[in-house]
Amino acid sequence: MSQLPATIGLIAGGRQFPVLVAQGVKAHGHRLVVAGFTGHSNMAVAEYADVWKELKLGKLNKLISYFRENGVERVIMAGTINKPKVMDVRHLDMRAMKLVFKRKDKGDSTLLSALAAEFESEGMTVAPAHELVPELLSPKGVLTSRNPDDRELEDIRFGWRLAKELGRMDIGQCIVVREGIVAAVEALEGTDETIRRGCHYGGKGAVVVKVFKPGQEERIDLPSIGVDTVRAMAAENGSCLAYEAGKSLFFDQEEAVRIADKAGISIIGLAQGDIE
Repeated sequence: MSQLPATIGLIAGGRQFPVLVAQGVKAHGHRLVVAGFTGHSNMAVAEYADVWKELKLGKLNKLISYFRENGVERVIMAGTINKPKVMDVRHLDMRAMKLVFKRKDKGDSTLLSALAAEFESEGMTVAPAHELVPELLSPKGVLTSRNPDDRELEDIRFGWRLAKELGRMDIGQCIVVREGIVAAVEALEGTDETIRRGCHYGGKGAVVVKVFKPGQEERIDLPSIGVDTVRAMAAENGSCLAYEAGKSLFFDQEEAVRIADKAGISIIGLAQGDIE
């Protein structure tokens, strides 16, 4: 992202990511216009905003008008949003309904790319959030005191290939496997719920693999892991977490690794070339 001062429009979801991005925007000297959503956004982001407005989810035309009226040049999206609620027609204005329902494919990548195109049609560039917080990009290598054992490495290879194939169909980013058997595939419920379900049914020693989907909208939707991911695994006796290094975000890495070491969980970041 250019170091010249600009007006950044931040679409803030839940959890800590939007706050970290807002801090990055201000640290770079940019003007910050923030849109939050009732019942979805981390409202702590408001204290960093030069301009702040709380909107109802699905009011796309109001959101775009708000950014346009405040001179937004670049748009950043950060934080979690409940997709089932986004898809609820009662929440959508006419512009959002056209965006969603004129597409047969309603996967995350398709809808997010369409959303980005809406902003760009109004002269606003969509920028990757991680450019402002590059320290969140996940590192390569083993982060924990324990390396994956041979069985876990086999499950990682198996799960990785399946996750990539599922990703090509825009189904999910996370898969849970054990002994070459699929225990869970991520859908609308999100990563943490997938892990709880998969590790519960997979049993002790289940392996969690999270990858970047082929064709995923990288500016908007990188996979993310963190403390909650590891806690969900520990609660159900999962044994190994593998993620795609440099293509995902890792929140609270130091604390997550501490919890993993205590639970005997191995965490490893891999590149696509490590699997092929």
